[in-house]
Amino acid sequence: MPLAMVLQGDTKRISGFRGQEEMKRHLQDLGFIPGEAVRVVGENAGGMILVVKGVKIALNKALANKIIVED
Repeated sequence: MPLAMVLQGDTKRISGFRGQEEMKRHLQDLGFIPGEAVRVVGENAGGMILVVKGVKIALNKALANKIIVED
């Protein structure tokens, strides 16, 4: 499922990405690596606040839709 569909407070594992290679590299540079846990700590209409590798990161929903997660 896309990361944008994960509810606040839930933790999932990153399984992959959708989109171009440049976007994938950018997300990996931010710490979004397949197998890594990601937790949703906040959410509003425009974006999400996530914790990856102990670091809080804000992403807009369009970018969060390109990150695929699993339980």
